[in-house]
Amino acid sequence: MGLFDKVKGQFIDIVEFLDDSRDTLVWRFPRQGNEIKNNAQLVVREGQVAVFESEGQIADVFTPGTYTLETKNLPILSTIKGWKYGFNSPFKAEVYFVGMRQYTDMKWGTQNPVTLRDAEFGMVRLRAFGTYSLQVVDAAKMLRQLVGTDPQFRTDEVSEFLRQNIVSQVGTALGNSNLPMLDLATNQQTIGDTLAGTLTTNLADFGISIPRFVIENISMPKEVEEALDKRTSMGVLGNLDQYAKFQAAEAIGDAANNPGGAGEGLGMGMGMALGQQMANNLNQQSQPAAQQAPAGGPPPIPGAAAAFFLAVNGQQVGPVTVAEMPAKVASGELTPSTLVWRDGMPQWTAASELPELRSIFPATPPPLPPQA
Repeated sequence: MGLFDKVKGQFIDIVEFLDDSRDTLVWRFPRQGNEIKNNAQLVVREGQVAVFESEGQIADVFTPGTYTLETKNLPILSTIKGWKYGFNSPFKAEVYFVGMRQYTDMKWGTQNPVTLRDAEFGMVRLRAFGTYSLQVVDAAKMLRQLVGTDPQFRTDEVSEFLRQNIVSQVGTALGNSNLPMLDLATNQQTIGDTLAGTLTTNLADFGISIPRFVIENISMPKEVEEALDKRTSMGVLGNLDQYAKFQAAEAIGDAANNPGGAGEGLGMGMGMALGQQMANNLNQQSQPAAQQAPAGGPPPIPGAAAAFFLAVNGQQVGPVTVAEMPAKVASGELTPSTLVWRDGMPQWTAASELPELRSIFPATPPPLPPQA
């Protein structure tokens, strides 16, 4: 190797970064003791910025484009280096390329359930997970607060820090939504947009924003989900008695299509059960109205006398059977004008107007005819 080649190898002509990793946030140009010569080319591609750092201080920042490195476009670095009249010799500086695009498909999830108070179900524990996008909005803050001197800073180095910030805000967002647990799923997008704004504000000091936050799922403990599934099934089935009859009829039809063996015995058993149920229904429908069960109580014993209620001095007395009525007449509680009522009567009626009670009152002779 000649002297010219040796000297040339110590100078850097092009400063650039071709990112093929898809997860590198910050990459430091590997100078390895070489010097950047005057009029070297700096290439900053879309989605990047280049930050020059010298003697531990952040100097000039370059947005996408191609630059010829010279004094006029390195004003801060020139001040640090003391280049008052320009420079003609190579210089040493650290160059960091910072990714400014959106880093998508970042994952988050609640490692432990979040406990909330729900108006319908009381205390509930919810888990949630989803994705979010990360974007650097201030390269200088990113370098100062998170990167330091790391030559290659990847998203996985900051993902746990972000996850902790996210989880701390998820419970607050769900609680402040004041939504019933069963309505959270329909409002996931609104809650996600709110979280994106809150997290961006909280991470501003680190030069990071969260432009997109997605809640993929909000779930409950397995036991609660199973109980809700049962409740949903009951709502879908509706009238369980009608459903049982339908199931019995289906079973009989299946048994009829499979004669012989256990199917035949099953069909006979189901048929007998269904026939018994139909007989009971017909028997109930054929009973007279007087034998039907009053609302809120058991049916009367067959053959028992109907009981009456009496209106005595504005108070309801009873029930009183017909056999007990003479004693009430003797005590003066029951008179022909006393209002009475029993099951099946549309309204209260005077006792003397009911044929079954008229006979318990002593006969009263009619008034004497007028004398001539």
